[in-house]
Amino acid sequence: MSIALLGIGTAVPPHCLEQGIAARMAADCLGLDGDAARSVEVLYRRTQARTRGSVLIRPEPAGCGLHWFYPPGLDGQPGTAERMRRYRDEAPPLAESACRQALTAVQTTLPAFSAADITHLVVVSCTGFFAPGMDYELIQRLGLAPTVQRFSLGFMGCHGGFNGLQLATALVAADPAARVLLCCTELCSLHFQYSPEPGQITANALFADGSGAAVLGASDDDRAWCWRQSGSCLIPDSQADMSWHIGDHGFEMFLSARVPGLIRQTLADWLLTWLARQGKTPADIAHWAVHPGGPRILSAVAEALHLDDADLAASRAVLRHHGNMSSATVWFILDQLRQRNAKGPCLLLGFGPGLMAEAALLEL
Repeated sequence: MSIALLGIGTAVPPHCLEQGIAARMAADCLGLDGDAARSVEVLYRRTQARTRGSVLIRPEPAGCGLHWFYPPGLDGQPGTAERMRRYRDEAPPLAESACRQALTAVQTTLPAFSAADITHLVVVSCTGFFAPGMDYELIQRLGLAPTVQRFSLGFMGCHGGFNGLQLATALVAADPAARVLLCCTELCSLHFQYSPEPGQITANALFADGSGAAVLGASDDDRAWCWRQSGSCLIPDSQADMSWHIGDHGFEMFLSARVPGLIRQTLADWLLTWLARQGKTPADIAHWAVHPGGPRILSAVAEALHLDDADLAASRAVLRHHGNMSSATVWFILDQLRQRNAKGPCLLLGFGPGLMAEAALLEL
């Protein structure tokens, strides 16, 4: 028996913004016009995201649909408490939608399976907090057993989905009868920052809302992706290059311009050694699910590992259509590969605060 991904589900908010409209909203919030506003539009285009979803969008014929929450001018920006109230209202239904898709997917191969069969629940999020939290909400909304064991991983950033996968696989390894529901939900648009600093404008332009879920369990079904191994590597002298702090006006993301270079310089040494321990080389990997932290990060990974455009096609497609949804994003890439009937070894790769690199090897 192997530890298998029995079902995957994804969900995005019902409304999204075209990137050009989002750039104009950002310029309005910062009180910029003329050349300064055009420079914001350039930074937004450079992310290569075309559309991004947000739970805050209210469709408006003559506007961007976000000014009700983010009014122009520094004096009107919402505080952290108000942003967390929106998280409390909006995150549970989005998470529920992704989880229901994952649970339904399991039933295609295990018709007798139901939500009541879930023994463990792992919730991942770095964009909001409340208690009782998302675990409680999902138990109630999905009809999980009151005896389900719960775990919550917070503030781990873009590689949080990898950390959740590590925990879920460990639970199944300890008890082959376990059925683990893993849910990663991020509402990054709640943390728009009123800052003219280019790095912060890029973060505003890149991140988006979404939820990804998976059900894991022991299985001998050769139609399911099976987890083989996970690995982590702390990139030295990089603590200041990616960080995530709680401020008075939301969570403040910092991403330095050094990150792509650090990945380019250090990734291959670690990953090639780790893959060799699994009996693999990059040439053995049929599919790459690389977290799209941004186009420069994807390019750095491609250069470090000598990957071609086809290797990163799924990652770039998710970035283009959804932006960076932090910990939820990797499930969207895997879902794309699943829809393409991908076969063979698949390597998941992501980066987060630390600077940490995380990997997971799956096989189908």
